[in-house]
Amino acid sequence: MNSTKLILVLVLLGVLIWLYRNRSNVWRPNRERVWAKSEHKHQVMELFLLPGMRVKNDDVQRLTGVSDATATRYLDELEKEGLIRQVGVVGGYVYYEKIGK
Repeated sequence: MNSTKLILVLVLLGVLIWLYRNRSNVWRPNRERVWAKSEHKHQVMELFLLPGMRVKNDDVQRLTGVSDATATRYLDELEKEGLIRQVGVVGGYVYYEKIGK
């Protein structure tokens, strides 16, 4: 076996050992992050308690302290769950309204 193949085998072996030792952290979601996400989405839904309330991405960012992309993900998930709907298509004209009661 030449030295290149030996190095490759050792690197792969090291990766497999690392994955085995960290298997609980690698393949399972972080419980704190899952809880924080759930809590943030609950806070977002509380914004809709006032009748006719319109919520924008910026409102979610300020409330939860998350990035623009994360706020967008939260709103998209709530929309897919059938809790809110998006009004508008682009930029500052986009807001969300609660569906139903």
